[in-house]
Amino acid sequence: MGDTYAIETRDLNKTYKGKDHPTLNGLSLKIPYGSLFGLLAPNGAGKTTAINIICGLRKYDSGEVIVDGHSLANGMNPVKPLFGLVPQDIALFPTMTAYENLKILGGLYGIRKELLEKRIDELLGLFDLSASRNSYINRFSGGMKRRVNLIAGLLHAPKILILDEPTVGVDAQSRRLILEKLVEINRSGTTVLFISHYLEEAEQICTEVAFMDNGAIICQGHPSDLRNIYTSCDSMESMYLLLTGKRMRDNQ
Repeated sequence: MGDTYAIETRDLNKTYKGKDHPTLNGLSLKIPYGSLFGLLAPNGAGKTTAINIICGLRKYDSGEVIVDGHSLANGMNPVKPLFGLVPQDIALFPTMTAYENLKILGGLYGIRKELLEKRIDELLGLFDLSASRNSYINRFSGGMKRRVNLIAGLLHAPKILILDEPTVGVDAQSRRLILEKLVEINRSGTTVLFISHYLEEAEQICTEVAFMDNGAIICQGHPSDLRNIYTSCDSMESMYLLLTGKRMRDNQ
């Protein structure tokens, strides 16, 4: 069960109390091991609910979620250490330094002191932040904060890394660096679930993408394979608009 997929959902359903329509409506998603997987969806499509369910942060009504061969119906304990979750919001202490933040967060993961020091040094170097390790977060640029936020999700060397809009609001240099390092991390064996509104990013780095709308997956495949199917589309953006429509989703 689930042997070929890092994450699999089967006919997943979720309707919030007081809502007339389901947020997830038979969501069936398959994320292969070792993939850099892009989940692309307009506002209100249900992707945040899906991620929260996969990470055990929210209950679902029916269906099944399987992570690394473990059904979440049997509990989250075998699954929790596998995840590195990087939220869209900056989850750092602004009046502490980058190093202090990472030391505290690494301690919450239960990482041994010697290993934690090594991981902090390695990751600060990887994301070009070694010179800023003792600078306060509230003095960092948006791109620097994003990079530290990402490092925090990598400290325990997760098997599955989930990123929600990891490049939103950053400068071009930080965006390029983040994308390059995500490809490196993926090639080292980490399965990456990449959630973004920047469609050109997904087309640039993802080995597979899925378009989600109205609580369900409407298509999935390698970007080049999808372009061969939707031959009238000259980019990922035009394909996205064809499949999800051009209607504004501001009020969803």
